[in-house]
Amino acid sequence: MTTQDRPRTEGDWLLVPAPQQHRPFRLFCFPHAGGDATAYSPLAHALAPFAEVWALRMPARGGRTREPMPATFDRLVQSVTAALRPHLDGPYGFYGQSLGALLAFETARALPAGQRPRIVITASAEPPGAWAGGVPRERDAEDLLHSAGMGELIGSDPELRELALGTIQADLDVRRTYRYRPGPPIESDLHAVLGDGDPMLGPGLLDGWARHTSGRFGLSTIPGGHLLATVDRRGPADLLTSVITDSLNRTTSTRTSDDRTTSTRTSDDRTTSTRTTSTRTTSPRTTADRPVRHQPDREQQWSAPRST
Repeated sequence: MTTQDRPRTEGDWLLVPAPQQHRPFRLFCFPHAGGDATAYSPLAHALAPFAEVWALRMPARGGRTREPMPATFDRLVQSVTAALRPHLDGPYGFYGQSLGALLAFETARALPAGQRPRIVITASAEPPGAWAGGVPRERDAEDLLHSAGMGELIGSDPELRELALGTIQADLDVRRTYRYRPGPPIESDLHAVLGDGDPMLGPGLLDGWARHTSGRFGLSTIPGGHLLATVDRRGPADLLTSVITDSLNRTTSTRTSDDRTTSTRTSDDRTTSTRTTSTRTTSPRTTADRPVRHQPDREQQWSAPRST
């Protein structure tokens, strides 16, 4: 491993577990309640060199143990958004699981239109409206530790257990301050993911994410429990590669079409100087926009963008 390949931090908030010299896509990963950036190390190595993972380093754990969590969910979003802004050059997307999915979505909403991620992937989480009052189907730290499968990760070590419960509780306290504020859908593509063995969620509970995007919406069910990516599991690496590739290909196709339109209009402008050029298009529903199915061990569906 060279110096360039070693994990590195970017400020207080970000960890790059597997730096890439030439990255076509940057994927910011938001951890679950009680989780930290290190949970995404296996995923980062699985996605390299296709994508470079930048994982969120949350306060009150790991290398930031002495730093308190922000007092409210709104302040957490503000802090995360400020930390990400300097690193949003080039194509990028968000992936979050459980509480991290909600944080990823609200961070995308907090960014200005036109600067938002190409795609937001929300795993193991109900839509924002279900979090009214902070917690869908209220759970305490102990319950969440077992239901989410985190108990298996910490084993029987009482010290690790105490640390884990304290971290989960800190996140739950912030989560309870969350209030969903209805607003326009984001223009980013949005893909919801459910583990087929998730004891906390079931079929149909993720459908409501569709109304939160004016881009394409996808829904996949894949093998796994509530936490898909962990310190010892790479998680939905194949699915992420697929949906990110699809999003990038669609963007490239749209830009190529826009360039042709711009070229034609530029030619027209030579004779009619009052004409202007527009590079924003709304793609009509095509065969590619219809729901598609892929490998037999996962169900993936896409629906067309809604007109705005």
